[in-house]
Amino acid sequence: MAVFESPKPRINYSMLSQYISRPICFVGRVEKVHPTGKSFTLSDGEGKSASVELNEPLDEELSGVVEVVGVVSNKGAIMASAYNMLREDQGIPFDLELYNEALKVIHEYPQHYPFELSTSG
Repeated sequence: MAVFESPKPRINYSMLSQYISRPICFVGRVEKVHPTGKSFTLSDGEGKSASVELNEPLDEELSGVVEVVGVVSNKGAIMASAYNMLREDQGIPFDLELYNEALKVIHEYPQHYPFELSTSG
């Protein structure tokens, strides 16, 4: 699938509408998981919630900070191609607020950060 072949900009909730039908990477903290396991909600570094939809139900318990690679639907949901829980077991919590500040800088000065924070697939 093309999602894994191209650079994926890292975005937060406020940037979703700019990336409709495009591959992205979204990092957020799990807020709630739908009982069917086919969708979940992530809150970004500003506390705003994005909906993530899966093709297959989850086969594991999802919690903490999760990185999702997918495409933004025309409704603003993230259609996930892959997800990865970011382990916080080293006693160092992932700082979503600081991550969000980095995103703002990267998007404000794209000429200096063309793909440094893009995921490689």
